[in-house]
Amino acid sequence: MARYLKGILGPFVGLVGTVVGASWKGIQVMRSRPVKSGDNPSEAQQRQRAIFTLVVQFLRPITDVLNTGFQAYNKELTPFNAAFAANMEAVTGVYPALTINYAQVMIAKGNLLALPAITARSAVQDQFNFNWVNNASPDSSNGTDMISFLAYNPAKQVFARALRVVTRQAMSYSMDLPAGWTDDVVHVWSFGTNAAGKVSSDSRYLGSDVIS
Repeated sequence: MARYLKGILGPFVGLVGTVVGASWKGIQVMRSRPVKSGDNPSEAQQRQRAIFTLVVQFLRPITDVLNTGFQAYNKELTPFNAAFAANMEAVTGVYPALTINYAQVMIAKGNLLALPAITARSAVQDQFNFNWVNNASPDSSNGTDMISFLAYNPAKQVFARALRVVTRQAMSYSMDLPAGWTDDVVHVWSFGTNAAGKVSSDSRYLGSDVIS
């Protein structure tokens, strides 16, 4: 049974005919009554569900990273939901052989000055070395922006992170990786946040390397 909240023309909660009333993040919304898909979903439906599951499983272990990277990107969505929407296009392949295209993964989106090109190399055992050029204007505060790094080992399905560990103007950083990653291929991303940690840049995919 639906409940009217402010009279017959006001918002309501529940089912009325083919319309469902609800409250979402404090906003009264209406949506169509969902249609049951039946016991035999189409291949397109199965593919969409598989994409949904793949993206959620990939992103869930880095919720803390996304909470920073997407914190101010879309005020209508939680950071995780904003990241989920941004990464639906990162899935590639023909169903059921779907995979993540790591080069298209976004771990942050925002209006902060974009990061410069960053080289990422594994020159020391269990370590990634990063180098870049400071692209902040001398008369701006962007030199004190903090840079974060995220590494992913697909073979072990494990992430390593170094969040807000170095300033933009430092121009280099060495990230320690978990023991046991030697000879594995590792993918790396980075993004910046301002000194207050409230505004992020778009993330940048730095490529992959075999850990020496």
